[in-house]
Amino acid sequence: MTTILLTGFEPFGGDGSNPSGDAVRLVASSWTGPEHLVTAVLPVTFGGAAAELVRLIAEHSPDLVVATGLAGSRAVISVERVAVNLTDARIPDNAGMQPVDGPSVDGAPAAYFATIPVKAIARDIAAAGIPSEVSHSAGTFVCNHAFFAAVHAGAQRPGMRAGFVHVPWDAEHAPSADAASLPLAEIARALEIALRTGIRTEEDFAISAGTLS
Repeated sequence: MTTILLTGFEPFGGDGSNPSGDAVRLVASSWTGPEHLVTAVLPVTFGGAAAELVRLIAEHSPDLVVATGLAGSRAVISVERVAVNLTDARIPDNAGMQPVDGPSVDGAPAAYFATIPVKAIARDIAAAGIPSEVSHSAGTFVCNHAFFAAVHAGAQRPGMRAGFVHVPWDAEHAPSADAASLPLAEIARALEIALRTGIRTEEDFAISAGTLS
């Protein structure tokens, strides 16, 4: 049976919720298969997130891995294209760690491309009426760290594809009335589309998703 691993993150800092973790729970509650779906909510820590993700990959041998996290300044679903081998934290993680200019994985390449069909996923999410984009930067905090670890693990496992999706705040828990957000149900629907498209799409679309800056 095809196995999918979908992860989100716990709340960060003083936040009361994290839409990535909440949306992952929603997807899990409504998943109808036929693929076997494994879900987890990861800690927002450099020491724990990647290690737990790699452990889950080793335990479940998924065919597809999609990790998700919050990008609170963004208004759309962002399908990430590039993971960099860099930890450079502007603020401490939930464990108080703040690495600067370190690698995510010692001795690994400087960067990886996502191995999920990022353009097809962004297109299918947009076609469902949910704003989406292909993003070329996942940052240098815990989200990128987990993204890099997932794709690096996939490089050791032929046939496994991995990627990362950033989500905005959910409208139900946005920190302010004017904060960019989407309804939590729409975020969950976007993640399910990402999984369905990721499984059924063998080759990504040759369409432009580049940027000028």
